[in-house]
Amino acid sequence: MMASDRNNNSKADGYAQSYPYHPVPVDHTSGETGSAPMEEGAAQYKDGGGQESGGCARDLRGVAGVLCQPLNVLLIFVPLGIVSGRQEWGSAPTFASNFTAIVPLAGILGAATEALAVHTGQMIGGLLNATFGNAVEMIVTVNAIKAGLVTVVQGSLLGSILSNLLLVLGMAFFAAGLWMKESKFSSTGASANMTCLALGSIALALPTIYSKLPEATSEDMLMISRISSVVIAIVYVMFLIFQLVTHADVFGEEDGEEEQVTMSAPTCVVLLLSSTCCVAVCSEYLVDSIEGVSEQYGLPKAFIGVILLPIVGNAAEHATAVTVAAKGKMDLSLGVAIGSSTQIALFVVPFSVLVGWYYDVPMSLDFRVFDASVLILSVFLASGVLHDGQSNWLEGAMLVATYILIAIICWFIPETEEEGIAGRHREL
Repeated sequence: MMASDRNNNSKADGYAQSYPYHPVPVDHTSGETGSAPMEEGAAQYKDGGGQESGGCARDLRGVAGVLCQPLNVLLIFVPLGIVSGRQEWGSAPTFASNFTAIVPLAGILGAATEALAVHTGQMIGGLLNATFGNAVEMIVTVNAIKAGLVTVVQGSLLGSILSNLLLVLGMAFFAAGLWMKESKFSSTGASANMTCLALGSIALALPTIYSKLPEATSEDMLMISRISSVVIAIVYVMFLIFQLVTHADVFGEEDGEEEQVTMSAPTCVVLLLSSTCCVAVCSEYLVDSIEGVSEQYGLPKAFIGVILLPIVGNAAEHATAVTVAAKGKMDLSLGVAIGSSTQIALFVVPFSVLVGWYYDVPMSLDFRVFDASVLILSVFLASGVLHDGQSNWLEGAMLVATYILIAIICWFIPETEEEGIAGRHREL
C-alpha cells in the first residue's frame, strides 16, 4: 500500500528521497498523502535550493515561526510608541510604550540572527548581530552629536560597553550554567576580543589622563582624540581580518548536530533590517522622553544615561546571547556579547569622534577618570573569567554583581557630579 501511494504521488516521493529523516505523513484511510501540498518545499531544508515555490513556502513557514510567538503580542506597542512620540502624548506614555515595544523586536532580531547563523556560521552570525544591534547606538550617536550633546554620547557608549561586557555576558554564562556544569568556548577568540577591549580602554584612559595635566589644552586633547580614533579604527579592521580570514579556524564553533535551514539568507537579512529600523525609531522616541521621565519621577540622569538606556539599546544582544547560551552555543553568545563590546570600543567610539570632527563638535575621548577607571576594571574582570575557555553559573553571577555595583554608584552620583556620565554638554 505504501509503495502504491508513493507511485501515485510524485511530489511526496521526491520529498521522501531528498529529506529521508522526515517522511511525508500518509492518510491510510483515503490512500492520499495528506500533507504533501503543505510540505512541497520542505525538501530544500538542507541546501536551500530547488524550485522557487518550495523556497517561498519554507520562508513563509520560517517567518511565521518567528512572528507567531506569545511575546510578540507586545508588537502592538510599536505603532503606539511611534504615535505617542509624534502626537506628544507625554513623557511617561512615550517612554513606557517604546520601552515595551523594543522587547519583542529584540526577540525577532535574535531569532533572525540565529537563523542566519545557520547559513554563515556562528562567528559571522555573532558579528552580524553585534552590527545590527549597534546600529541603534550609531544612529543615536549621530543625532546627539549634531545636537551638541557630547556627554550624552559618552555616557551612552560607556554604558553600552559595560552592559554587554558585564550584564549580557554574565546572564549568558548564568543561563548556560543552569543546563550544564561547564560551558566551553574558543579561548583564542575570547582572548583576541579582550585584548581589543583592553586597547579600547587604554585609548579612553590616555586622553582622560592627559586632560588633567597642568598645561594641557582642549585643542591638543581634541586632536589627540581624533588621531587615536583613526588608530583604533584601523586596529578594528585588522581584528576583523584576523577573525574572519587569517585565523578563522581558531575561532572554533561548537560541534553538534546539523541544524535545519528554516529561512533563506535574504529573508533573514530582511527580518534583521526591518526589526533594526523599528528598534531605531522606537529608541529615538524613548531617548526624547527621558528628560521628562527623569523630572517627573526623580530618576537620576546618570543612572538613566549609563544604565537604563544601554539596557534598552542592547536588548537585542541581551536576548540573543542569553537564548543561544542556554542552548549551548557559547561561541555565538560570546560573538554577540563580547563582539558587541569590542565593536563599540573600537568602532562606534572612534566613529563618534570622527562624526564630531565632521560636524565641528568637540567630541573627544576624555570620558572622565571615573568612566575610564570603571571600564578598565571591568575589562580586567572579564579577562579573568574568559581566559580558560570555559564558564559556569558562578562566573556569570560575578559579572552581573559587578554591573549591579556600578549601577548603585550611578544611582547615587550627585547632580553636580553627573557631568561626563549622563549628559550635559561640556565645552572643551
